[in-house]
Amino acid sequence: MAKKLAYERYCWFHGQVKDGRFPNATSLAERFEISGKQAQRDIEFMRDRLDAPLVYNYFKRGYEYEDISYELPPVWFNEDELLALCLALRLSVIIPDRKIKDSLRAILKKFFTFRTMGPSHLEEITEKVSVKNIQYYRVNDVIFRKVVSALFENQPLRITYYTPHKSEITERVIIPLHLLCYMGSWHLISFCTMRGGLRDFALSRIKTIELVSGEITLPDSIPSIKEYIRMNFGLFTGDNSIEVGLRFSPDVSKWISEQIWHATQEVSLNPDGSLGLKFPVSDLREIRREILKYGASVEVLYPEELRQEIKNEIKKLGKLYR
Repeated sequence: MAKKLAYERYCWFHGQVKDGRFPNATSLAERFEISGKQAQRDIEFMRDRLDAPLVYNYFKRGYEYEDISYELPPVWFNEDELLALCLALRLSVIIPDRKIKDSLRAILKKFFTFRTMGPSHLEEITEKVSVKNIQYYRVNDVIFRKVVSALFENQPLRITYYTPHKSEITERVIIPLHLLCYMGSWHLISFCTMRGGLRDFALSRIKTIELVSGEITLPDSIPSIKEYIRMNFGLFTGDNSIEVGLRFSPDVSKWISEQIWHATQEVSLNPDGSLGLKFPVSDLREIRREILKYGASVEVLYPEELRQEIKNEIKKLGKLYR
């Protein structure tokens, strides 16, 4: 309750400054019937903890803002909202830009100033929740920040981009449309003027980046971003699907039973403890990599094409380790 009353004083003082009334400790004390020392502490709290750009005008005998655009931060949250912010801070570790993560931390510090529930300090969140990524691609901080800025400002970019399977570097002018974090790696879905259509650019492969002046008009014929992602990312993309049937051995069946590989998957537990799993895919390349992760603990039942691909890979492994 005391913090809510304090915030009412901050709001009143803030409103007086914004209206050009030059409030001071005396007027604040009189308005809320508090001591002059408490009023001065409130003003110092606004300046030091809420980053209010307060300066004292000796001619007006009161305070004004150096930056009149300043606004008090919103600080009243229910328990679920505060917990969501706490989790957002920890999940932000996947963001490659340290400056953005530090800004989020600074915002949360302001919120905790008026905390009435949840963790007592940010370090408690760090101790209780963590995120670890493996096999992700490193992204340059500056490139990430410029991409995010251009994305939200609808600003075209000129990039130099490395394509590993062709071992070539090309210069592209693109319009950023969507930023996607897929399996720990960041992708920028953009309209590419060189290709005349939507393209996926891995941020880790962007070598240089700069803003482009002027405006580029998007054609009306490009597909929706949602449809593009559905068609180009994940194990189960595209229109022409193929059903895959797998049998997992008893030693991993309990783990697999806890996983969701596809929304329409069908799971069956066999008398010997093995587990059957079937689901649709449209491309065998990525599912093949997932299957090989489980080694001899999984068998491909169908389609025959996939069985043969796994057999061929096993033969290659046999030669490698012979």
